[in-house]
Amino acid sequence: MSDTDLKPRGKVELKTERPRLHKVILVNDDYSPREFVVTVLKSVFHVTDDLAYKIMMTAHRRGVCVVAVYTKEIADTKADEGTRLGQEAGHPLTFTTEPEE
Repeated sequence: MSDTDLKPRGKVELKTERPRLHKVILVNDDYSPREFVVTVLKSVFHVTDDLAYKIMMTAHRRGVCVVAVYTKEIADTKADEGTRLGQEAGHPLTFTTEPEE
């Protein structure tokens, strides 16, 4: 046997952190038709008609509105998809993301 004792000194506890969440934010503009914004919200974020309308109106009144909260990768993907749909339709519809505090 060697002079070094290789017995563990105690249990090592692994702590896993939850992934940091990010908000997807709808940015108001004065050019995208309301009906189009509602359609994008329903198709990308899978919200109801009523909720899509409330989100759109909140962004219209306040300038921005948090649509949903996801992990960073999903939030970025959803924001990109919503913005891309707006661009393809010729509207300046914009979604952004930011870390949730």
